[in-house]
Amino acid sequence: MSSSTTNTTTISTAGPPSRRNTELAMLVFAVIIPVFAYANAGLALSDEMPSGMLSYGLGLGLLAGVGHLVVRKFAPYADPLLLPIATLLNGLGLVLIWRLDQSRRLAQRAEDAHTVFSPSAPNQLIYSALGVALFVGVLILLKDHRLLQRYTYISMVVALILLILPMFFPARFGARIWITIGGFSIQPGEFAKIIIAVFFSGYLMVKRDALALASRRFMGLYLPRGRDLGPILVVWGISILILVFETDLGTSLLFFGLFVVMLYVATERTSWIVFGLLMSAAGAVGVATFEPHVQSRVDAWLDPFAVAKAGGSDQIAQALMAFGSGGVFGTGLGQGNSDLIGFAANSDFILATVGEELGLAGTMGLLLLYGLIVERGVRTALAARDPFGKLLAIGLSAAFAIQVFVVAGGVMGLIPLTGMTMPFIASGGSSVIANWALVAILIKVSDTARRPAPMPAPTTDAEMTQVVRP
Repeated sequence: MSSSTTNTTTISTAGPPSRRNTELAMLVFAVIIPVFAYANAGLALSDEMPSGMLSYGLGLGLLAGVGHLVVRKFAPYADPLLLPIATLLNGLGLVLIWRLDQSRRLAQRAEDAHTVFSPSAPNQLIYSALGVALFVGVLILLKDHRLLQRYTYISMVVALILLILPMFFPARFGARIWITIGGFSIQPGEFAKIIIAVFFSGYLMVKRDALALASRRFMGLYLPRGRDLGPILVVWGISILILVFETDLGTSLLFFGLFVVMLYVATERTSWIVFGLLMSAAGAVGVATFEPHVQSRVDAWLDPFAVAKAGGSDQIAQALMAFGSGGVFGTGLGQGNSDLIGFAANSDFILATVGEELGLAGTMGLLLLYGLIVERGVRTALAARDPFGKLLAIGLSAAFAIQVFVVAGGVMGLIPLTGMTMPFIASGGSSVIANWALVAILIKVSDTARRPAPMPAPTTDAEMTQVVRP
């Protein structure tokens, strides 16, 4: 007697839904909210709707729609939150910059300085369009994020060139972080953070096993081998040189902090974090003792009102008063006095406008949006199937998070002011263009991570196999 059975197994390759319709629905709100904010600010300033509200809404909607169509075509499984959040932040930034452009005090300040006051919002809208264009270009041209791994050491050279070039141009506001040619200026450090993340991802993917080795244990920490301390010493030295020659505290913190975070993620050694913090503190204290520009920022951080009273910079003091007068719900868009901060009101200190006119609730909401971008980047890193993609996603997320922290911390008086710009919100072409490129790379990595696995090729042998038992 014999019996035969056929065992048929169905392998499901259905992955997560693409969520593109969800992204489209959120994009509608990401456009509507800034348009309402624009109308609110116009009514507060002049008791009438701003004349350019329709064109602003259509322009922002067009940029969002183009970005969505390209994501739907070239990254159909990408994270659905990244594009709407970036659009919302960019739109709110345009509204805040336009609101500050209407300040009579800023116009009078420019007149007293015998300069022509030019509004920043139109230029920022052009930069936003260029940023979305770069976003589209990255999604179309970058077929697979793993292609960037081929350029690991080339990216290191390019990043160093971008960081060194500002040394050969005149300082602006005490720091050498701009390349100025005629009337055009660019801040290369904004683009260098992305290229540095590519280099660190490729380098640590190859060297992480060696860097994870520990030779001895001291006070509960695994100490790395002496020869493995070389990379972190080199990066620490470069960050110190940037701080010394360019007096750029923000880029130094971003450059070194990014490497330490990625080193910890790659090796899972807490000792790297401890060494990084100690070396960062030692370097900052050492430079602050002999660099006047850095020392002045430390003094303004320690006692901003005393510095302002003595005739020094009063920007930190004005920012703290703006936060204090905002209270929980703020004074309302267009009804604050953050323009008293001066020329940096729409760039370094634009968060003070949020704090005064939208209050603690608005500030926490804005920081939550930034936190969501970082969280989605970390989620993308966890879902990525390749080690390079994991490190690249965590590196870009860390660069974004560190920049938000150092800017918000400096404006709120938590740490010394660094001179960097708030991503998407502050006025600055280099910043908004570079951050749109950063979001595009994150979207590309998330598309690869969320894409369903390919269906295995059918085999006739498995279907024809019979188990025969006597």
